[in-house]
Amino acid sequence: MIELVTTRANPMIDPTMHVWGWEVPVYLFLGGWVAGSLVLSGWFMRQGRRPGQGSVSYVLPWLALVLLSLGMGALFLDLEHRLYVWRMYLTLQPASPMSWGGWILILVYPFLALAALASLPGDLLARWPALARFAERLRDPAALRRLGTASIAVGVALGIYTGILLSSLGARPLWASAALGPLFLVSGLSTGAAFAHMISRDDTEQATLLRADNVFLMVELALIALFLIGHLTSGEVHANAAALLLGGPYTAAFWVLVVGLGILLPLAIQSLMASHRISHTLVAPILVMAGGLALRFVIVSAGQYSHWISP
Repeated sequence: MIELVTTRANPMIDPTMHVWGWEVPVYLFLGGWVAGSLVLSGWFMRQGRRPGQGSVSYVLPWLALVLLSLGMGALFLDLEHRLYVWRMYLTLQPASPMSWGGWILILVYPFLALAALASLPGDLLARWPALARFAERLRDPAALRRLGTASIAVGVALGIYTGILLSSLGARPLWASAALGPLFLVSGLSTGAAFAHMISRDDTEQATLLRADNVFLMVELALIALFLIGHLTSGEVHANAAALLLGGPYTAAFWVLVVGLGILLPLAIQSLMASHRISHTLVAPILVMAGGLALRFVIVSAGQYSHWISP
């Protein structure tokens, strides 16, 4: 074994330096939100909810198109050589999660566009007969089920990718966890469900989304626990990385903003809402969405602070 000791500290190069700013956490949050919206809208499509029935599933694709574009815009701002971003789409590197993620992001757009087109009423497309006929075929029950299945699959892939993007970067021990992919996916599902039940005008659909979000929040808590336990039961370097969230500089942000205000408090409020003890309020879903954003900021920032050298 060869041991190398270095005393250099080159900004933007050495592992103890921070490389990513606000752009990447925002991109990961918006990507997770889009993933959750895709999965939820796809599920409602498979349940036979058609345009014109007041289903929120046909509002989410329009929102997701905007959110995905904003997320890719944030990622674009983080790039060093922005004029050459197109080169990424000239090849597919099977061993590169970032390459897979880039192509997944591109594939999401067609499915969102199809779902959005299916939501448009026929009279709005009267000036384009061919497009109107295509939209009508999309609204066929069998076609909607197929589109819903594809939306769920693409949404799950996008949601997991936002976590795998970090866990594949071995230079940061806090990110070296298989729980990050499922954690970010479930967090995105929770964010999507929170926003959907906040804007839904259908009482049955709103109640379903509320109960689903409570389940997602409980699963998210379990995955956070597994994430921390996995680090604490690994080597010293992993335990030191977890210590950043357990008494270290990111403890308050993690436990107050993410766990307390982002999961436990909205879970308590939404449980009361689900049992009809209090009326529906916007406070809980807004806290859930803010907690999802805080989770990305904390994990990205703390991960860059972690390193493979034991103190």
